Amino acid sequence: MIKTYLFLTGAIICEVCGTMLLPITQNFTKITPTIFLALFYLSAFYLLTFVVDKLPIAIVYGTWSGLGIFTIAILGYIFFKQTLSWQAIIGLFLIIAGTLLVNAFTKTI
Repeated sequence: MIKTYLFLTGAIICEVCGTMLLPITQNFTKITPTIFLALFYLSAFYLLTFVVDKLPIAIVYGTWSGLGIFTIAILGYIFFKQTLSWQAIIGLFLIIAGTLLVNAFTKTI
């Protein structure tokens, strides 16, 4: 089970890295960041294939997207100086709380 969550964590990290490269690709005109973006996204989906065999796909996708959104919002604030309202910050923490609840009460296959 720990291996499953390690794969899910790796998929989230790859997806976040790919998404953070989106602005840097400048509409896919910069070839090097575009190649890395594609590799990160492909790696994320590859890692997810191992996870969906062990956990329900709704739980996997909810966790993947929820933690991805949270991480991207924080990194966007740090690296791209994007602002977050207090309502957005509360919403991000609710995403984390929901993700934790869903995973805490999920039965594995």
